[in-house]
Parts: sequence; structure tokens; C-alpha cells
Amino acid sequence: MTEVLVLYYSRHGATAELARQAARGVESVDDVEARVRTVPPVSTVAEASEPDIPGSGPPYVTLEDLKECQGLIVGSPTRFGNMAAPLKYFLDSTGSLWLSGDLAGKPAGVLTSTSTMHGGQESTLITMMLPLLHHGMLIVGVPYTEPALTKTKSGGTPYGASHVANYDGPPKLTKEEKELAQVLGRRVAKVAAKLA
Repeated sequence: MTEVLVLYYSRHGATAELARQAARGVESVDDVEARVRTVPPVSTVAEASEPDIPGSGPPYVTLEDLKECQGLIVGSPTRFGNMAAPLKYFLDSTGSLWLSGDLAGKPAGVLTSTSTMHGGQESTLITMMLPLLHHGMLIVGVPYTEPALTKTKSGGTPYGASHVANYDGPPKLTKEEKELAQVLGRRVAKVAAKLA
């Protein structure tokens, strides 16, 4: 079975919902399974630590999850046009995988959520790609052959899936945002299956 790791950080649930849609896209491909993981929040208090198992939601990611997957989708809310600190903190811990080349040649995609339409979606997606490129991963985007990309009035970019959350309660992805997240998952899954 080919596995695609869907790894995300989400504070208010919008990025988590986008990641769930990407996982649905992954699992729409025959013989491909999504392994959904998250990262713990970081604390400004040096003594603070999170439990090994979160109280709810998917388990925390390990380096083994990355080594074992045949593809990767990474998601984060936008923080000033960049990925959130918890995801960056985890990616900064992957130096041993860089040294061993365990991620080289595996396909990867990215997704994000912002509070506003012009909140830095594309710069966040690009900054998430940089460590993946350093690992030698093959970046998979969303091409304009996908009709939802030209119809969306909310999230969605060729760099990856995205969502505009606004501040109106629980996350409500638009039809196009859901579709584009599933497309990203499907594309990464198909490439992973071909390369596996």
C-alpha cells in the first residue's frame, strides 16, 4: 500500500479541514492511503511540553512517519506570509532525514489557510516548499487544467490548495476550495503510486 503523509498544523480548524479534504483526494486513488498527522504547538516557556499523544485529533508526527511515506502534503495557517512556528519547528528537526536523503525523490504538495483574501497565501505556500526542495522532494501543484482554479472567488492557487477563512465562525470551505484540496491530494497520490 502506498502512503501519503498529510501533515498539518491548525489553530482554529480551517487548515485541518483543508487537510482532511486533501486526505480524501489521496484516498480516492486506488491502493493509496492517507496517513494524517499534526504537530504540537510551541511554547515561549522553555519548560513547557506537550503530551506524547494529543487529547483529540490525529497523532503527532514523527520522523518515522516521514521516512515511511511515499508522498507528503504539508499544511499550515499563514503567519505574516509564512508558515506557522509549530510546523517550522518540526521541519527544522528533520536534518537527519536530509543527511540520509530519505525524502529525496518523493512527491510533495502544500496547502494553507488565511484570515483574509490577501493574507499571504502564495508566499506561505512557497515558504513551505523551500525545506521540501532542500530535501530533494518533487513539488506537485494544481494546474490550470483544473476548472475550479479559474472559477474560485476564494482560495486556490497553482502553488497548492488554500482557503480564505475570514472571521465568521467554524471553517466553511467553498465548493472550489474543497475540490482543489482534493485535486492536490489526488495528484500527489498518483505521482507517489507511480514512483513507489
